[in-house]
Amino acid sequence: MTAVLPPELPPLPALTRAEGELIDRYLDVVDLLGRINPVHHGDTYRGLRAAQALVTRAAELRDALALMHQRGETELHGPTLTRALRVLDGERRTARVIVPPRSDS
Repeated sequence: MTAVLPPELPPLPALTRAEGELIDRYLDVVDLLGRINPVHHGDTYRGLRAAQALVTRAAELRDALALMHQRGETELHGPTLTRALRVLDGERRTARVIVPPRSDS
């Protein structure tokens, strides 16, 4: 019997260490905001725990951006960072943050 492997993900684009840290911390924040989003079913304790963790993750995101700036990385390269976010499932993860479209049914 042959094992079915999941499809191979495309490789991450070349990122500086600071850009990689920025992407990781950004997705951490997005994941927590998705857990806090009141349009999703859940209990208040889950949202409270995510909000408490958000403080730390937001500081880490700030630090990643500050480090980039200190190193002279003063521009964000949108197309490259977009590719990285897509490889890391950023579209699905950020979708949890938005308010769903209105359904007229």
